[in-house]
Amino acid sequence: MTLSFVEHPSPNFDERSGRRPVDMVVLHYTGMPTAAAALQRLCDPEAKVSAHYVIDEDGTIYRLVPEDKRAWHAGVAFWRGVRDVNARSIGIELVNPGHEFGYREFPTVQIDALIALLKDMATRYEMMPGNYVAHSDIAPMRKEDPGELFPWHRLHAAGFGRWWAGDFKVSPHAPSMQPGERSGAVLELQVALDRIGYGIEGSGFYDPATEAVVRAFQRHWRQDQVDGISDAETTSLIRHIADQVNMRRISSERAAS
Repeated sequence: MTLSFVEHPSPNFDERSGRRPVDMVVLHYTGMPTAAAALQRLCDPEAKVSAHYVIDEDGTIYRLVPEDKRAWHAGVAFWRGVRDVNARSIGIELVNPGHEFGYREFPTVQIDALIALLKDMATRYEMMPGNYVAHSDIAPMRKEDPGELFPWHRLHAAGFGRWWAGDFKVSPHAPSMQPGERSGAVLELQVALDRIGYGIEGSGFYDPATEAVVRAFQRHWRQDQVDGISDAETTSLIRHIADQVNMRRISSERAAS
């Protein structure tokens, strides 16, 4: 599809800090009853929030903040060692009422527009597959967007982000864990989640923070059951995605040597 934008400038941005390049995309839903209400808030100086782009349900792409500026979309966040996520990312809001106002599936034309935008951005930035993330991934204690209806598999098929490999199987040896448990298996789970990119402490205790991170992982990769409990399938998937990250790291190190 031909990429075009509707210019809808927001005053809510500042300069990007540091010398690290943009290397992350954070996806959100607007979580408001209408697109008009979301655009108004994202352009309200008093709200102090914004994004680089908003994509309406009909596929219209609004450009709010120039890509070379720091939009205010991530808030307090963490991903793969990065705390100032706004400084390193492009924020994209997808119009959707969200869980509060009637969460619904994202129309095909909306996702088509998102993929076209990501392809356009790929001509300007180098982003690792693991750096296409949800707001809930980078702020699991606070956020749940874009939620369990977002089609991450479609993005992966288009060349963006991670998804299961075709040979994925649930391990017969994968333990099931739940909140309140304290064990070595929980510690191994936390280490795997940390390897993927989540901000989590390796304590061996399945505390509320671990439960929130597991729930965020499920919203991204195990969307039919989002309960914060790491059953055998969730545990297997966490290991599977963590192994993908590790294999890419090893491959990059070999290429550099």
